[in-house]
Amino acid sequence: MIKAVAWDIDGTLVDSEPLHLKSLRLICEKYNVDISDLSDEYFIGVNLYGVWKTLRKRFPVSLKFDEWANQINSFYFANSSTLNMTLHASEVISELHILGISQVAVSNSNRSVVDINLAALGVSKILNFSLSLDDVKKGKPDPFPYELATKKLRLKPDEILAVEDSNSGIISAQKAGLKVAAVNVRGRLETRVDFSITSLKEILNLITTKS
Repeated sequence: MIKAVAWDIDGTLVDSEPLHLKSLRLICEKYNVDISDLSDEYFIGVNLYGVWKTLRKRFPVSLKFDEWANQINSFYFANSSTLNMTLHASEVISELHILGISQVAVSNSNRSVVDINLAALGVSKILNFSLSLDDVKKGKPDPFPYELATKKLRLKPDEILAVEDSNSGIISAQKAGLKVAAVNVRGRLETRVDFSITSLKEILNLITTKS
């Protein structure tokens, strides 16, 4: 029985991946760093710590993570008005709220990015809580974010449906024991999921038939 939904945000509720990639490319260009050898899919679902770990040797030694990340996030914030919401996202969250389903957001982005994305969606007050990369010991694909969400919800893992669009998030949720709905995953799925969907509206059917 599904009693709660744990939403990923970037790429799932908000079509934010293009802006994240644009922000990253802009900072790379600023420091004459070439990332043309890495596909866009390489960065999907990867948090800033993971991106920095991959790219840090390409940047000047004097550039530290915090300064690099702040520059990327600053561009993201300044251009957040260009973000597009995933079709039906706010509608589905509102309808689940009416049905009495608990809802949380579990993101691999920093708190400032999470707050901007949720504000753009207009669902902050509906969600029970949100978890950002700043709130956890390890980000996805580690299970810790979803383990913490489960603990805070005071539910069993299999009573929670995680909705994810990346292999990193799917693996995180599965390792934590949650049911997983994969929505429009880019690239090849690296593991089997409980449900594969193409529209967030399908979540409503899953909840009503599985609860």
